Formats: sequence, structure tokens, C-alpha cells
Amino acid sequence: MSWLRKKRVLLLLFLGFTILLFFNSTWLSLFYPIYYKSEIRQHAQVNELDPFIVAAIIKVESNYKPGAESRKGALGIMQIMPDTANWVIEMAKLPEASLEEIRNETETNIAIGSWYLRSLSDQFEGNQIAMIAAYNAGPTNVKNWLKSGRWDGRLETSKDIPFGETRHYVQRVTHYYKQYSDIYDDF
Repeated sequence: MSWLRKKRVLLLLFLGFTILLFFNSTWLSLFYPIYYKSEIRQHAQVNELDPFIVAAIIKVESNYKPGAESRKGALGIMQIMPDTANWVIEMAKLPEASLEEIRNETETNIAIGSWYLRSLSDQFEGNQIAMIAAYNAGPTNVKNWLKSGRWDGRLETSKDIPFGETRHYVQRVTHYYKQYSDIYDDF
């Protein structure tokens, strides 16, 4: 009987420790790390963006892996299409960058991606969910969805987003955004 009681006490202590471990934000940050914080912070600030949203997009796009290239040709940790990168460089008057630099240099990629996010935010009048959807599906598609009433631009109705990939993308980015915002006190 006393052996059974000891097992129960040990089990309760173990469960208590495990719960404490997982609800402590310091430990949670091990499961939700943010890399390139200084670059994200700098370019988010310059472009008046929430750095957690930039980090969440990077997490979903490439899981912070520099040098990433998608099957469709999107480059770097923010997975920027070459035409979009060239347009941003011209519009933002950023220093010229080769596709190799866009793919491999995190500073360059984050500068371009953050400026593009700001452009999307402006186009969608600060609607962060529409901005996220447009980053994935393109602003023309999102504008058409909003104009036609197929989607109203809210997270609560993201199930109405016509593209399954974009619907899932919005849900994943907002998930990581919430986790980062809850875990980290500041950026």
C-alpha cells in the first residue's frame, strides 16, 4: 500500500513539474525561438510593423533557414519572389541586390520582405490578416476576394479564403504570432 502511495506522489510531482515547465514562458521560448532578432527589430521599426508578425511570417515561410528557395522560385528566409524583390528594390530605393544575395543574406531579405509587408499593410489599410493573406496569395487576389465579398478580411472568417494554401498560411502565421506575443515580453 505504501509503495502505491509513493508512486502516486511521484506521479503528481512529475505532472506538476511538467505543467510548470510548459507554462513558463522561458521554457516555451525554447520551442518557439526567434532568430535574427536585431535584423527583424530594425526593419520592422523602419517599416512601422509589429516585429512579431515579421518573425511569424519568417517562421512559416522558411523556419529561419537562409538560402531557402521554393519550387516556385521564392527566395530566402522571407521567401520573396524575384520580381517582387526587384520591384521593392526599385520602389524603396534599396541598394541593388543579386538573386544570390536575396536568397542568402538575411539582412537583405528581411529589408525587402519588411518593406513589402508595409506596402501590403498600406494597401489593406492596416488590416493585418488581409496583409498576411496578400503576402501569400498576392494583393490582386485578396483585393478581388474582398471586393466580391468572398472573404471579409477577418481571421474569424479565414475559412472563406478561396485558396486552401492561403487559408492554411493565414492560420499558421497567426498561430505563431500569438505564440510569440504570449511568450516574449518584448522584442
